[in-house]
Amino acid sequence: MDIWEEMYLKAKEEYHPKEISPFITAHHVVAAVQSESGKIFTGFCIEGASGVMNLCAERVAALNMYINTGETVIKRMIAFRSEPPKVNGGMPCGACREFYYQLDEANEDMEIMVDYEKRETITLKELMPNWWGKERYSEGKSN
Repeated sequence: MDIWEEMYLKAKEEYHPKEISPFITAHHVVAAVQSESGKIFTGFCIEGASGVMNLCAERVAALNMYINTGETVIKRMIAFRSEPPKVNGGMPCGACREFYYQLDEANEDMEIMVDYEKRETITLKELMPNWWGKERYSEGKSN
C-alpha cells in the first residue's frame, strides 16, 4: 500500500453524507493531509445554510493536524466525495489554497492529488504561481 492509498482509505472512513439539521450538512466531501512528520489527519466538509460556518474538508484536515501536533507544513493532500479524484479532481477551493499558503510558505511544495488512478499530483505553487503573500514571507513578517 502506498501513501496515497493509505490517505485515501483514512479519508474514506469520514465519508458518510449526513444532514445534521435542516440547515447543516456534513461528511459529503472528505480529505486527508500528511504532515511534514509523516502523520495523516482527516477532515470532512460541513456546510450551513447561512454560509458563515462552512468549512471545507481540506481546511478541517489541516486544522486537525495543527490542533493535534502544532505542525503547519503539509506534504500531501487528497480530497474527494464518494470516489477518489479523477482527471483534475480533488482541487482545493480558493479559500483552502489561500489558507494552506498562509499556514506555512513551505506548503507551496505540497502535493495535491488530482488523479488517484494515475497518481498524478500538482503542487500548490503550480496552482498559485504568483501568490500575493510571498513578499510578506520574504520580509520575515509573522503578522
